[in-house]
Amino acid sequence: MKLSTGVDLVDIARIRAAIERHGAKFIARIFTEAEQRECGGRFASLAARFAAKEATAKALGCGIGVVSWLDIEVRGDENNAPHLYLFGAGAQTAKQLGLSIWSVSLSHTESLAIAFVTATSDSEVS
Repeated sequence: MKLSTGVDLVDIARIRAAIERHGAKFIARIFTEAEQRECGGRFASLAARFAAKEATAKALGCGIGVVSWLDIEVRGDENNAPHLYLFGAGAQTAKQLGLSIWSVSLSHTESLAIAFVTATSDSEVS
């Protein structure tokens, strides 16, 4: 089995400043419509998802650029537990690496947001 991890820590004030400076343009470039709805403009929630996207790119071993911000989505389930979804280049890169089982954990304080992402294969990878 293959295991890959990524972690990222984000200053919530940095995300808030970017949103206040660039507004809807920044939000639309970074967050999917579903993420925007779920976060409802809460800076800490947006920052945690930003961190999750960075952590996912690290787990993919490529960084943002090879995969886009919108290739990675974090949505809550019926209990508001976060789940990770990959699209486009994100899904393609994960498939090439044999990574098919993903887990994401989000947390924040008043000033910092953190995300930890793990990915594994569901079978032996050569």
